[in-house]
Amino acid sequence: MSQKDGNKEALKQESEEKIATRAEERSVANHIAYWIVGVIAVLAVVVAIIGFNYVNSSLQPYDSSSKEDVVVKIPIGSSSKEIAKKLESDKVIKSATVFNFYIKAQNYTDFQAGYYRFSQSMSLSRIVKQLQKGGSAQPPTGAATDTVLVREGVTIDQIGDQIQKSTNFTKKDFLKLMKNKTYLKQLQKKYPQLLDSSMKEDNVRYHLEGYLFPATYGVYKGLTLKELVNQMVQKEDEELQSYYPTIKEKGYTVQQVLTLSSLVEREGVKEKDRKKIAGVFLNRVDISMPIQSDISVMYALNTHKTHLSYKDIAVKSPYNLYKNAGYGPGPFNQPSLQSIEAVLDPSERDQDYLYFVADLKTGKVYYSHTREEHDKISASLGQ
Repeated sequence: MSQKDGNKEALKQESEEKIATRAEERSVANHIAYWIVGVIAVLAVVVAIIGFNYVNSSLQPYDSSSKEDVVVKIPIGSSSKEIAKKLESDKVIKSATVFNFYIKAQNYTDFQAGYYRFSQSMSLSRIVKQLQKGGSAQPPTGAATDTVLVREGVTIDQIGDQIQKSTNFTKKDFLKLMKNKTYLKQLQKKYPQLLDSSMKEDNVRYHLEGYLFPATYGVYKGLTLKELVNQMVQKEDEELQSYYPTIKEKGYTVQQVLTLSSLVEREGVKEKDRKKIAGVFLNRVDISMPIQSDISVMYALNTHKTHLSYKDIAVKSPYNLYKNAGYGPGPFNQPSLQSIEAVLDPSERDQDYLYFVADLKTGKVYYSHTREEHDKISASLGQ
């Protein structure tokens, strides 16, 4: 074989080897491509299954076995997306995203604002029907998860203790809300007749002291701390509606009436005594004489004592009505309607009593015109 023929054979062999290599590379590439496509297909199926299960699960009730009610407040002007987020955050539905797709697919509209009581066992269709029907203007009544009892004569500080004991809300958050100026102004705007005189006063510890009506309040799942307090203030306004004309007619402010009522609440037990004690306080106010109630000193000290010392009654505080004449900054507790009525309709003012003392053993209350008479009665009672 000549050298020329040898070169041709070598080139031919090299060409065949390249063709074989390319064929092998194509085969490997095809295998890789098939593998990738297969993986993608499997992943697509897995994602589709997961997605289907997620959507299917989200279309089901949040908890079909639940018997608890959830109160949800839908504010005026809420969009469908905002409503869905609210329902999800309050654990009425599982997914806000799926809920939005659901209402769009079904072309559901006309959702209304208000308070709603939902159950976690409700289907999406029932939830939608309720939203279209409309909620109530006030939180619904009925079975509640917790209750808060506001007793006559308790302070805001004591209400905070009760709220922390009876609910998942903390006393710290409650007292913080009591100092929230934005919130207080919102309440004043809603209840000006009730709160204007309180908000005008300076050096007030809590502007809602005396304005949280004594009653039992239900705490529903989904109810916020603000909504709980709103109920108490609204109840106070409702109960005072029939008294507003009398308060205005007598030239008092709501703050003044509730302040004296809160003192009467703690100083008197029987209705008859409350009316006479109210008369004593009003007689003192009329002549610019300090009211000198121990209740005011204990509030100033933020404590409770059976007996006060001279140091106690000298405490520097606008709430100390031993040192300061007039009504002081505001109420000392949450008074009852009976105490409010006693202030608005006191008895025996014509007797001009300026002093009273109660027998701690029998509860009988003695009244007098002068300090000398008062001291003699107190000495005879061993007080």
